[in-house]
Amino acid sequence: MDVTRIGETHAGGVPWPERNPLTRAARKTRIVVGISGASGSVYGIRLLEELGKNRSLETHLVISPSGKRTLATETDWSAKRVEALADVVYDDRDIGASLASGSFRTAGMVIAPCSIKTLAALASCHADTLIARAGDVTLKEGRPLVALVRETPLHVGHLRQMLAFAEMGGVVFPPVPAFYRKPTTVDEIVSQTVARVLDRMGLEHDPIPEWTSGGRTPPDP
Repeated sequence: MDVTRIGETHAGGVPWPERNPLTRAARKTRIVVGISGASGSVYGIRLLEELGKNRSLETHLVISPSGKRTLATETDWSAKRVEALADVVYDDRDIGASLASGSFRTAGMVIAPCSIKTLAALASCHADTLIARAGDVTLKEGRPLVALVRETPLHVGHLRQMLAFAEMGGVVFPPVPAFYRKPTTVDEIVSQTVARVLDRMGLEHDPIPEWTSGGRTPPDP
């Protein structure tokens, strides 16, 4: 997938018009994806893969420095390869990027995975990184912000941050496996969680089977 980097120009110093994200955005729905340093990089990767199947969407990706380190530790993916799954990529240090403004319209943001540090930044409005600022903008504009929080066990400080985040309108979405579907691979576990995230965001995707246990068809009167 072609990746547009903010500020990219051709030899003459003029932005590529056909790759300008602001031009494409008039035709596509923007979704912001953040990948922080928590364990679970595979969730962010799978999310980007699924979003990429929907050509009506435009994905805007930010990977934190810690996220890149965790990615290298947990997977065989390089940061550049993950970035290639997105339409537009940003530097987490660039707090003046378009994602930092509420005027940059998006359909919401997913942080997958979301570290406690990132969650705490969001809960306290401490927007010193682009992921935190983009998340803060998402909340203040009333857009859905889903955080796949990864930590266990949780102490009271963690729980307080989650409560504050939820009270502000964020969605605390720990990637908890649904074992009632009897998954046999890690891939199935990850796919099920990502599908639920897309459901929560109201985005089209390859649906997972609905749970239909219980209930009955009443007899004819």
